[in-house]
Amino acid sequence: MDKINDIISRIDGYVWDLPLIILIMACGILLTFRLKFLQVRRLGKALKYMVRNEEDGSGEVSSFAALCTALSATVGTGNIVGVATAIAAGGAGALFWMELAAFLGMATKYAEGLLAVKYRVKDENGNILGGPFYYIENGLGKKWKWLAKMFAVFGLLAGLMGIGTITQINGITSAANNFFDPGKKHTATVFGMEYTWVTIIAGAVITLLTALIVIGGIKRIATVSEVVVPIMIVAYAGCCLTIIICHITEIPSALSSIIKGAFSLKAAAGGAAGTVMMSAMKSGVARGIFSNEAGLGSAPIAAAAAKTKEPVRQGLVTMTGTFIDTIIVCTMTGLAIIMSGSHNTAELKGVMITMDAFDYGLPFSEKVSSFILMSCLAVFAFTTILGWNYYSERCLSYLAGSDKRLTAVYRWIYIAAVFIGPYLAVEAVWNMADIFNGLMAIPNVIAIILLSGVVASETKDYLSRLKEGKVKE
Repeated sequence: MDKINDIISRIDGYVWDLPLIILIMACGILLTFRLKFLQVRRLGKALKYMVRNEEDGSGEVSSFAALCTALSATVGTGNIVGVATAIAAGGAGALFWMELAAFLGMATKYAEGLLAVKYRVKDENGNILGGPFYYIENGLGKKWKWLAKMFAVFGLLAGLMGIGTITQINGITSAANNFFDPGKKHTATVFGMEYTWVTIIAGAVITLLTALIVIGGIKRIATVSEVVVPIMIVAYAGCCLTIIICHITEIPSALSSIIKGAFSLKAAAGGAAGTVMMSAMKSGVARGIFSNEAGLGSAPIAAAAAKTKEPVRQGLVTMTGTFIDTIIVCTMTGLAIIMSGSHNTAELKGVMITMDAFDYGLPFSEKVSSFILMSCLAVFAFTTILGWNYYSERCLSYLAGSDKRLTAVYRWIYIAAVFIGPYLAVEAVWNMADIFNGLMAIPNVIAIILLSGVVASETKDYLSRLKEGKVKE
């Protein structure tokens, strides 16, 4: 088993090596220049569109609901654990490169949302279908269908076998167990092994909640996301902001360490890993992409369901997802960690780094601070389960057709994966999820680059009509 885990870990390292990171970053740079820095010029309008739905748009859910569905899958453990891991591996400078990746990723996310609406289709049951598979097939032509199928296969596997189910439920039960019964004093036997009652109860409750929501499909997922996602983001950002305000005098030192780490040419880790700058760049960019999913092709699946007639408008709304996820949430997490110095403690790993920063920075007892972070992590992971159920269902529909019975069966399989998640070893599953996420990005980014001319012309046309007053805002 250790050999298998080692092989999976190596494959993960190969997939998320410099070539893929460069490909995704190059896509963002290309779009940023072709769109003339649209993510800066039109951010205000994008935020306005985010909360103002089109009255006569066609689709299944509102633009805001589509965004919240995408954010439910995007804003997750990556914002808590991913940021901590990036800074621990690459130093404070990793946060700078994470922000740069997000800035370029906003242009990529814009293109994804635009193309999702432009090339979406309606099936025989009246469901709106869209995402990378449809803009690959309909935008590039039937000869590229193999690339669309490749994306759908990787997306389905990512949702069912890793990022959408097992890793998330395991994260929830682990967080609950560490808070309520860290000594594992109250246990029971499940599947022939000992587990705490906290793990068993938390796993059963989350499975039941998942079943109640996902059986209702996109509309119920969107309804829940519209309520839960804004509250969870505001609550978590509020905690981080509290830490920053309570230690505001430490901000200059934190910013200085970020800039120095981002551009330092000193040797890192005894010279074995290259310069500090390269280590910070690789860690920051990789974790930033993993957190905001710009280029992975997941968000446009939700964007396609939005009630809108204007692809550009939905592209702008989709773009705000990366702004919220990384520019706001990840930045606050990163600052809290750097100001506390938790990333410099060798004994701390993953979520424990962020937990230590919360214990240090929040004006509450350690027990209260830990409970707050545990609650945020649980909600983040739960909403990721919901979002990825929808993503993987759409991948299945593309591969096998819109069969209601097949979809119903798949939903129960998905729920079963959530149920067994707390009882499985999760390390290999996380690596597999990483692999499938990276493999999803390859066909998606290739398609976006090839369709960048369409994105540019659609944008120019919309902005011209907007200037002439021919478009309703």
